[in-house]
Amino acid sequence: MSREYEHLLLTLGGAASVGQTYFPLPHPSGIALAPDRRSLFVASTRNPNQILQFAPQPKAEALPTALAPSRTWFYPGHLYLHDLAFVAGVLHGNAVGQNAVVRFDAEGSYERCWWPLSIESLGEDSRFARNHLQLNSIAAGPDLVRSCFSASAAVPGTRRPGHRNFAVDGCGVVFDGATRVPLVRGLTRPHSARFHRGALWVDNSGYGELVRVGDGSSEVIARLPGWTRGLAFVEGIAFVGTSRVLPRFRQYAPGLDLARSRCGLHAVEIATGRILASIEWPGGNQIFAIEIAPADWRFPFQGARAVITEAQRRFFYTLAALERRV
Repeated sequence: MSREYEHLLLTLGGAASVGQTYFPLPHPSGIALAPDRRSLFVASTRNPNQILQFAPQPKAEALPTALAPSRTWFYPGHLYLHDLAFVAGVLHGNAVGQNAVVRFDAEGSYERCWWPLSIESLGEDSRFARNHLQLNSIAAGPDLVRSCFSASAAVPGTRRPGHRNFAVDGCGVVFDGATRVPLVRGLTRPHSARFHRGALWVDNSGYGELVRVGDGSSEVIARLPGWTRGLAFVEGIAFVGTSRVLPRFRQYAPGLDLARSRCGLHAVEIATGRILASIEWPGGNQIFAIEIAPADWRFPFQGARAVITEAQRRFFYTLAALERRV
């Protein structure tokens, strides 16, 4: 998972207990597991933006299953990258700063490949110039026209995301990839749109809800103690992140009790909405993305952040480049 404002990537896993490892990274946001399950891609949303590819290092002298950054690509800060997803085997991302979805190639180039129909009213020079909709997540389908995209607004207005009086309550939508118009309305700051078992799911963040979308309507499956963001599935269980709402963003969470909002990870039974288990970080802040990865993957750091072991030093000293498949 990415812990956005704490500048950390975390892994949680272990058969007997929940082990936690981490990697420091500035403002991590979207996470996507490569289709071949050999590496992990993470967006670092700072100026400039970065995408880092992490992979285990089996040839390292120490910590052979630990993840290390193998490559990184730099992009203009005005992309304002959020979610990442593989669509038709190619990495895509939400360029929130351009109201568009962009497609990346292995050489570090990108191109805009999808955007909502509503921004075309702005004119060719201004539709990609600044953030109007907070287009922030990708429910990846087999291709772009069978994918969906969440946003905080359906159409550009006089107030933009970041303005204190930018309207959010019930203004959020999920766009249909084929028509480029809203498939469902009435959400509040939706995030983390995902497909699972043929259904479309989304975190209705401003009300702390996990929502299933269908036929132009939305059904609340579970209400959770915080700003819902981050969503991944294993069989009949949804793993949902909740975040503490920062005071300066309180206007974005009209359906939450800020004093009771907590940073945590929750396992939700999707058939019933029952919360099966939770892990909370009492001093934690924000979770952005959650991804399911191979069980033996770890980051090289655990415990106190100031303590670096000899094994960790050897691990980075002996890093090898990620092997390419031809």
